[in-house]
Amino acid sequence: MPHSSPSSLLALPASIRSLIVAQSRLQSATPRLATAATRLGHVQTTRSYATESTTAPQSSVNATEVSHFNTLASEWWDPHGSSRLLHLMNPLRHQFINRCLATHGGEHTTQRKYLDIGCGGGIFAESAARLASTKSVIAVDPTPEVISVAKQHQRVDPLLLEPGRLTYRNHSIEELPLPTSPSEGFDIVSLFEVIEHIQQPSPFLSNILQHIKPGGWLIGSTIARTSVSWFTTKFMAEEVLRMVPRGTHEWSQYIQPTEMRSWAKKEAELDADGIGWQVMGVVYVPGLGWKEVKGSEEWGNYFFGVRKSAAH
Repeated sequence: MPHSSPSSLLALPASIRSLIVAQSRLQSATPRLATAATRLGHVQTTRSYATESTTAPQSSVNATEVSHFNTLASEWWDPHGSSRLLHLMNPLRHQFINRCLATHGGEHTTQRKYLDIGCGGGIFAESAARLASTKSVIAVDPTPEVISVAKQHQRVDPLLLEPGRLTYRNHSIEELPLPTSPSEGFDIVSLFEVIEHIQQPSPFLSNILQHIKPGGWLIGSTIARTSVSWFTTKFMAEEVLRMVPRGTHEWSQYIQPTEMRSWAKKEAELDADGIGWQVMGVVYVPGLGWKEVKGSEEWGNYFFGVRKSAAH
């Protein structure tokens, strides 16, 4: 984009980023793609990203997104429902976490503390809490209905009811108390399918870093902003196959892996230059599920991980 570096783009409000992306998209889109978008009403009409304000720092909670996911709450644990792709992706989440930990010899560590941000109905949070290597999981989400579903499903497994093993909280990350000391931070802070729903990613991400202990990891997943991802996630998944509800994604809010890494490199406490930065592209194959495809992070879904320097 002509006037915005990758990291500075993440700092802009959603409405401004949408305008920049839309302008760039119109300049580069092929006539066929532009025609298809116009026919389906997809020449970008952005949602209203009105951010609710709580206490400082400004809340990342988006009332529109909360309302949208409230309507999906009842289907969260239906493996064939609107969250089917999330259920299928969950094993790869753990695979990627272990890959990140292995870069510094931490794949066999125990007593890990997780913070799962935007936990939804608890698909990842529950699976992490069941691991023998886990000490505790705190899972936060601002959507009341999905937290209610998560707590209800938690009661099915007595292991998850052990004190301190899995705790759900219905609020934004800004309302979570900060660690009292660096060592009290989390080993893993996860952001799965969340960042593309945040109005201003840069300050949101920077705020999260306060919760990671030195040597810990910020690990997430999102979608690259390309014509391929528009076709697969918006046109095919939402409009044709109806694999996810219409309006789940906003294409202009997708984030390139180069933008994510550029942001990470500007954060002094992160080790984003060497093996402290990890990325893995994944592709959904009908009938087979999610599969790692090297290089696909440049045009579709991907996992990213960045390590907080041990010196901090």
